[in-house]
Amino acid sequence: MLIDTHCHLDFKDFGPDRYEVIRRAKEGGISAIINVGSSMEGTRRSVELAEQNDFIYAAAGIHPHDADSVTEEDLTSFTKSLDNKKVVAVGEIGLDYYRNLSSKENQKKLFVRLLKEAKERDLPLIIHNRDAHKDTLDILKTDIGSSIKGVMHCFSGDGVFLKKCMDMGMFISFTCNLTFKNASRLRELAKTVPMERLLLETDAPFLAPQVFRGKRNEPAYLRYLAEEVARLKGLGLDEVARITTDNAKGLFGLC
Repeated sequence: MLIDTHCHLDFKDFGPDRYEVIRRAKEGGISAIINVGSSMEGTRRSVELAEQNDFIYAAAGIHPHDADSVTEEDLTSFTKSLDNKKVVAVGEIGLDYYRNLSSKENQKKLFVRLLKEAKERDLPLIIHNRDAHKDTLDILKTDIGSSIKGVMHCFSGDGVFLKKCMDMGMFISFTCNLTFKNASRLRELAKTVPMERLLLETDAPFLAPQVFRGKRNEPAYLRYLAEEVARLKGLGLDEVARITTDNAKGLFGLC
């Protein structure tokens, strides 16, 4: 049994067949899914999905892309969403200097504000970081501390950044892009992450595994990532599933 620790089943990409996708995931050995909010509307939809499906949980988040447009009303709604018993994390939150769809200053302000809410409730973090390594770590150290209960989602940094994340106690999560033909550098990094610090995610609908490259990703495809990790680590698939499932349960407090 596997746990998809990060996907977006609330996205319109799944509008035509969302419940078929959920059914395939369950039948394909996915024991739990964390549907991750990336906006206030996305957080609301994530909570609804979690309430409707016993093996789906929600994370409440506002993506850094929305930092310029977020309102106090949004932030009030965000705070209220954290009271829902199916919300198991704050995320995805963080910084994105690759696309810069919001100003860096507003991204940092939003990040700090949402970290405050997570800290007050002792909720784990799902961190989005793209080309913002230093600022991401500096803010985490200042506002949370040197020990971080959370995961660096869809890891894409270098070895130096990876070590700093792990030194702060973070879990590291890879997506199905680990299976891409041109992902040799990422695979080498994945080899260095101890199994007890590793999580698996699809980030669906994005980053489908190589065999489905260019198509929509979905939680049932998590098996392809688990198989690649097993190959890289020289472990059996059952062992990878057991360890990463235990990691996810421990971090997010899943039953």
